[in-house]
Amino acid sequence: MKQKVTIKTIAKELGVSTSTVSKALKDSHEISSETKERIQAYADYYNYKPNTLALQLRNQKTKLIGVILPKIVHHFFSTVISGIGEGANDKGYHIMVCFSNESYKKEVETLKLLSNGSVDGLIVSIASETLKNKDFKHFEDLVSEEIPLILFDRVVDDINCDKVIVDDVGAGYKATKYLLQNNRKKIALITTPKHVTVGALRRQGYEKALIEEYIKTDANLIVEIDENESITKQIETVFTQDIDSVFAVNEIYAAKAMKIAKNKGLNVPNDVSVIGFTDGLISEYSSPSITTIAQHGFTMGRQAVELLIERIEKESEIYKPRKIVISSDLKLRESTKPSS
Repeated sequence: MKQKVTIKTIAKELGVSTSTVSKALKDSHEISSETKERIQAYADYYNYKPNTLALQLRNQKTKLIGVILPKIVHHFFSTVISGIGEGANDKGYHIMVCFSNESYKKEVETLKLLSNGSVDGLIVSIASETLKNKDFKHFEDLVSEEIPLILFDRVVDDINCDKVIVDDVGAGYKATKYLLQNNRKKIALITTPKHVTVGALRRQGYEKALIEEYIKTDANLIVEIDENESITKQIETVFTQDIDSVFAVNEIYAAKAMKIAKNKGLNVPNDVSVIGFTDGLISEYSSPSITTIAQHGFTMGRQAVELLIERIEKESEIYKPRKIVISSDLKLRESTKPSS
């Protein structure tokens, strides 16, 4: 008796991706004739049949959209949820919000649970552990099964789906350039580990602005925060250096940096200027209030859900992934001081 095969089995045996198998079985023009013939012959030999139950579940519209976020407490993600919720409601959809808690395992389990027909499509910001592991098979499987998927904020270019992102390089450049234009030359960077894509991109913007001013990047002025350790102790290390400003890739790091500066008897902004990221309540109500990059999370959420619903309702045969890039603004407050 011949073994029962799935798209995953065929892909593994023939050394191709599940997406290639899916497209070949639909006679897609994107796949070469030779590859299509090889895949179709293998499928015919093993009497491959699509999972009709899964197809039926996906074809029964639920008017429900799944959203998976990496963190439960984060101002930026709360604004994204607001945008998703309003955009979904306008189109007659509801949302179900889940959290991966930065865990690869939790993200895989949640995607598996939601993609069994419970929702019509998914909006996801990738967990830090997934980015660190560089294992994106659970997302690639969704794409191959043609489940509508939008990645936002933390994305991976290799996953063949729609994406909505902030111009993180441009934002990092904008913040650093402002400090440089106001005679700040020794700028500390408080960022995430390199595997967290948004932090890495903001660092690129920081380094680009320094290069334009012929300032060499100083590794001693950069701290990559491991959130499993004391954040305060890690930020304190940059204050052992001769710095005149801080650019932090989120508002929590910025607020902690400002507190450390004050504890050391430094005046913000006269001695040390501080710029954060994410225009949340912490930035607005800190004393002094924090100059920050406003990411427009509400706009991002709205754009993401509108794009997803378009995918759900169009069901186009020809799928061409889109990337929407949202610009950011520098919101000036009391933690920076213009040069006189």
